[in-house]
Amino acid sequence: MSLPPGESRPTLAGRSRAWAQEVIRKNTPTREEMARNKYLAPIAHRFLSPELWRFTRRSVPRGVALGLFAAFIIPIGQIFLAAFLALPSRANVPLAALVTFVTNPFTLPFWLVVANKVGNFTLRLDAAGPALASGKAQSGAWTMVVDFFQMAGATAFGFILLAAVTPAVGYLVSGWVWRAVVSRKRARRLKAMEARLDQRLGAQ
Repeated sequence: MSLPPGESRPTLAGRSRAWAQEVIRKNTPTREEMARNKYLAPIAHRFLSPELWRFTRRSVPRGVALGLFAAFIIPIGQIFLAAFLALPSRANVPLAALVTFVTNPFTLPFWLVVANKVGNFTLRLDAAGPALASGKAQSGAWTMVVDFFQMAGATAFGFILLAAVTPAVGYLVSGWVWRAVVSRKRARRLKAMEARLDQRLGAQ
């Protein structure tokens, strides 16, 4: 299909950027939605502050870190927790809300396995579990109960560790990405200014 004169076909980077912006727009609440939310009623008016919706070098890493913390520390209501924590820390509210979607009904099974592995590795329950179960009783029912509570406890502990570690990693990575994006934009702007200056000098 031919394009109208003067128009170029969008690049892969342009399509990816447009797709990302559409995902963010659909999955993040607006200031007005936050202000009307009944669960945030006592502090809802504070979400109207433009400062909480700006993308800056400080608010972006904070938003990512708070979103990851809220995503792993509780199974439901992550958006409200992330938004609530964003107020005193002056983090980016829409980004914090969006990052909480790292844990959702589709990804939860994967994170359950990861949390269980992390918890078992940290608590060393894989080696201690069979000896504990055999020492308590020989019945298969008791062994199943012990195994269930060990697995649940290890998984819960794994989620706590993920809630403690991933925010730090997310803060550092998002800060590095933000600086890289800003540096690239500045380089493009400087290059464009140099090109315009060369055109003006060449026209004289």
